[in-house]
Amino acid sequence: MRHRRHGRTLGRSPSHRKALLKNLASALFLTERDAELDENAPKVAGRITTTLHKAKEVRPLVEKCITIAKKSLPHAEAAREFECDADRGSDEYKKWRESDQWKKWADARAPVVAAQRRVVQLIGDREATSILFDTIAERFADRPGGYTRIVRLAMPRLGDAGTRAILELVGKNDRVSVKAERPAFDSDEPETESAPSEEQPVGAAEGSSEEAKSE
Repeated sequence: MRHRRHGRTLGRSPSHRKALLKNLASALFLTERDAELDENAPKVAGRITTTLHKAKEVRPLVEKCITIAKKSLPHAEAAREFECDADRGSDEYKKWRESDQWKKWADARAPVVAAQRRVVQLIGDREATSILFDTIAERFADRPGGYTRIVRLAMPRLGDAGTRAILELVGKNDRVSVKAERPAFDSDEPETESAPSEEQPVGAAEGSSEEAKSE
């Protein structure tokens, strides 16, 4: 019996299930990589398609990683005050490396390094971790939570008819609702009195009407 046991087994052993969730979380972060530098970049960034149950299981892991990265943003901002813009290996860089500025930079950046190591431990992908800290975390700096959404798809998976779903990051693929404009009808236009034509004088029009009545 599975009394009080949290989570779904997904028909896998614990090690296999852990690797599956790591790969799904890494795949979601890797969709944000630069499409110009990678030919295999996905067409829609910040979105993966999987089964509904897998999406519900990996969602807490994704949001936990984003929270860890978001909390390190103030420390990264403080470390930029002491960093050096010179190329690595140059004389200016070597001089900065031996100065007190480097020690201050290292102390300010220590929480960021610890957070990056923690995320690498959770998802096991260094490239996905760098994308998370450089691109995704800044997007959710002012958001208290709820970084992802799950959208169920109508078409089931071929083979076993499993329920498919989309797991995506909020804020980039949001559906914008546009209020439809009220259509304009002819009755809405203000009625204007028709002026008599310049070619036919007013008296001639009245005379023609009297002749029609006498006939």
